[in-house]
Amino acid sequence: MLPYDVWVYMASRTATRLGVGRGTVLEPWQAGTVGGIVAAIAFGILMSIQTPAVLEMGIPAMYGLEGGLVGWTIHVAHGAVLGVVFAALVSTTNRDLTPRGTLAAGLVYGLVVWALLAVLVMPVWLSTVGFEMAPAFPNVDTMSLMGHAIYGIVLGAVYVVLER
Repeated sequence: MLPYDVWVYMASRTATRLGVGRGTVLEPWQAGTVGGIVAAIAFGILMSIQTPAVLEMGIPAMYGLEGGLVGWTIHVAHGAVLGVVFAALVSTTNRDLTPRGTLAAGLVYGLVVWALLAVLVMPVWLSTVGFEMAPAFPNVDTMSLMGHAIYGIVLGAVYVVLER
């Protein structure tokens, strides 16, 4: 049996972090997941208005599927996964980012995601699976750029609120 002070020490090392006066604060990966989901929904609303075919046909076609609900589900799942990646990058590179710095990091992250995944990967992927409406390579689209910028800003904002 361990002495009482060892148990207290061990418990203090595994306890959930608490925000002063705000209740439980999420772990970085949790804040990234929630932030990614909220940001993907914000981006998805923009896509539903500006480019609904991307959600209804393009995104589902990447997985050999069809339908707007499927597109939304995949889009939000991608957003959640990318939110976890953002959290991993932010939490391991610089834990002392200010809220403004985290927003800026979110914006930069959204732009990098756009450049790598939307501009380069998605057109190749859609062509590979035989999607007839696959965009040209590279797919430099200003609406997509704006949507990914919004994704990054919302991700950074939600992350900084939930993780701090």
